Amino acid sequence: MIRSRRWLPTPLLSILLLVVWLLLVRSLAFGHILLGTVLAITIPLATSRFWDAQPHVARPWLLLRFVLRVLGDIFIANLEVAWLIVNPWRRLRPHFVEYPLMLEDRFTVTLLANTISLTPGTVSANLRMDGKTLLIHALNVEDEEALIAHIRERYERPLKEIYAC
Repeated sequence: MIRSRRWLPTPLLSILLLVVWLLLVRSLAFGHILLGTVLAITIPLATSRFWDAQPHVARPWLLLRFVLRVLGDIFIANLEVAWLIVNPWRRLRPHFVEYPLMLEDRFTVTLLANTISLTPGTVSANLRMDGKTLLIHALNVEDEEALIAHIRERYERPLKEIYAC
């Protein structure tokens, strides 16, 4: 019996690749569906050895809540950055912050760094070689400790709970 994981290491990625292929060619002809299916199977197979193992999602409902929280934070941060731009008389306080990580898994640290970078006004600039500190640049920092506490409570702790690490 052939195991599905062997032929489809990531079924959702394969489906996504097929859908994107069909959207790109804008056709549902048999040849395009066949070629898209071949690509959707071979690309994940050819690249799977380069991927890190993804941790198991221990609490999927918490993951959904986290995604909604991040989307809301992105929306609010867009408004805040726009307000800072249209008010040039306001004095910005850009600052680099050394953020001490509680997370140890590379995948979850990457998710945290990407979440920080997706939020307008902040960007993850560097992960230290020891993997315990993330360098973050923020556009307007009034209190460094408050920023660290905000990131820890809004993003890092939920990620730790979602992936049980």
